Amino acid sequence: MTENPAATVAGPMVAGEAASKAPVSKDPWEHLKKFTRARIALGRAGNSMPTDEVLRFGFSHAMARDAVHLPLDVDALCRSLGDAGFETLRVRSAAPDRAAYLLRPDLGRRLDADAAATLQDYPHKGFDLSIVVGDGLSSLAIKNHAQPLLEQLRAVTPPAWNVAPVVIATQARVALSDAVAEALHARVVVMLVGERPGLTSPDSLGVYITYAPRTGRQDAERNCISNVRPEGLSYGAAARKTLWLVSEAMRLKVSGIGLKDQSDIAEIGAVAQPRLSGE
Repeated sequence: MTENPAATVAGPMVAGEAASKAPVSKDPWEHLKKFTRARIALGRAGNSMPTDEVLRFGFSHAMARDAVHLPLDVDALCRSLGDAGFETLRVRSAAPDRAAYLLRPDLGRRLDADAAATLQDYPHKGFDLSIVVGDGLSSLAIKNHAQPLLEQLRAVTPPAWNVAPVVIATQARVALSDAVAEALHARVVVMLVGERPGLTSPDSLGVYITYAPRTGRQDAERNCISNVRPEGLSYGAAARKTLWLVSEAMRLKVSGIGLKDQSDIAEIGAVAQPRLSGE
């Protein structure tokens, strides 16, 4: 008798076949996800990503958009900094609103006329260091991280330095710090600014250091410390790097490509020196 193929009883399903019929296929790199927040080892659902990964992507994208468009609560920030013992000044750029700020980067680099007058009329001039806090492209970064970093900076700043009031700037690009510090006659300016949000870092804070700031300085004349946040570079480490760069900028009278960040080497040397000298 000829065997009827339709009547053949299927044998037990092997492990590989069972895995292939699972609704979501796991990625073999999945164990590496614990080391990074980057989107790796997402797995597959057929020819697409799993639903939970699609939803996470949409949420992260919404967070990044909100970080760009959400206005900085300057009143709340000034109150909080005042309670912590910081003197503050408020300025804004020439960009009249957020839409203009995003479409016209040049306006974000210039001071509003009233803000320029406020700084020109400030009774004290000639500072060693000016610190500017600008909303940049992520007001969320300033809201979350500006004050903790400022407190760490204050803790390591030499008492002999003459430090200007903290200037809070809205609709601000990095170059706005040059105009602020130039008006206050500061030797060095440090700007804390919200960086362009990423899909895993909507609140990343950047630090820019410029020696002899003045209108027209180029990006190559600045040093940058990026990704300051608990998931990135810690407040303490960022403060120590900033202090080292500011001190070296004052000593060498240069910043930017002429000043290489060797703060890590300096810290290692400071720790190793006592052991090397037998103390």
